[in-house]
Amino acid sequence: MVTVQRWTGREARLLREALRMTLREFAAHLGVSDRAVSKWEAGADGYVPRSETQALLDTALTRSAEEVRTRFAASMGGTAEVERPTGEEDIHLDSHKFVPAYIGPDRARALLADLRSGPIDSWLESASLRVEHPDARTCTLHIAACGTALFHIVQERRPRSLTELAVWRYRSYASDLPWTARALGELLGDACDSEPEYVLSLYWLHSGPWAGQELHAAVRLLSTPSVLVDRGAPEGPAGLGESVEKSLMASGFDHPEVVPFGVRGVSVGYAGWSGVAYAARAPERSLTIDELVACELSVQTLWCYSRHIQRLIEDGGDPSTPDRYGWRFLRAAYSRLTTARPRETAQHCLMREAIVRTSGLAGRLREAQDALRESAG
Repeated sequence: MVTVQRWTGREARLLREALRMTLREFAAHLGVSDRAVSKWEAGADGYVPRSETQALLDTALTRSAEEVRTRFAASMGGTAEVERPTGEEDIHLDSHKFVPAYIGPDRARALLADLRSGPIDSWLESASLRVEHPDARTCTLHIAACGTALFHIVQERRPRSLTELAVWRYRSYASDLPWTARALGELLGDACDSEPEYVLSLYWLHSGPWAGQELHAAVRLLSTPSVLVDRGAPEGPAGLGESVEKSLMASGFDHPEVVPFGVRGVSVGYAGWSGVAYAARAPERSLTIDELVACELSVQTLWCYSRHIQRLIEDGGDPSTPDRYGWRFLRAAYSRLTTARPRETAQHCLMREAIVRTSGLAGRLREAQDALRESAG
């Protein structure tokens, strides 16, 4: 029988995954709110739920099927009593990769017709399905009616250094891009209109050996990994060496194009062109991973769509899209991503502004909007 001496956010997440449940399904299963589960998982090893919640999780594990308990034990690295992982000195994070591709509105509508049983986003008209990835904890494909497909790949990492993580990031792209192209081809039954061309990363930092300004430097490096890697090395991306990372950390590494969005005493967050990195220091008051992911899904979907319009212009043609996803759609998208919402928290506003700014999406949306208006007029 698998037992847990003390539940943390990490064990709660592993139980949810062993049950093969979404965050919402797991919350309903336990009788708690979605945000409560998000808070547990965001806190990871450092968050210990209250005694009542400990009892709820004990009951959920005890009453689960044998195959669920087997999966849970395997994910914890044992078959008997579960031991907690190593201490806060280890680097422990979740890597979220976003890989977009344009497939066209006709193909998107056909796929959405098969997914209508799931929740449909009222604005982007999107739905999702799980996809099996050879090296991911989860992989979700999001389809938007405007014609985009966006893979969200989640992988847990425990690197020995930030340089090791940066090298893995670049080297894994060599397999991520062709894999997503093949997965799309199999799903659509033919080749997609444009193959995935880039990968954006979001790192959710659970723990690390840093504190104070060192933590800020580390999170900035997570959002700007290129400074740790020689991407032109003969045998593929290679680390620049331990001394480079130590030197950058000692100097309090900063970069003019990295935008902060953390809140003092609550979180450390930075956004750059290559990606976003976030460390929740007070999980009960910080952003949740779901909020960060939701923002990235919107930004990357629209980045991909506006990139398609840009390609049409560069190829010498007049851009043409369905009226429903023409310049008015892009004008609405621009407003949604650049205007604070009435119930939006200050933290969420800072995060959204940082991600939109560093992605360059606002300018791209304006250019695509102008091109479509001219073409229609």
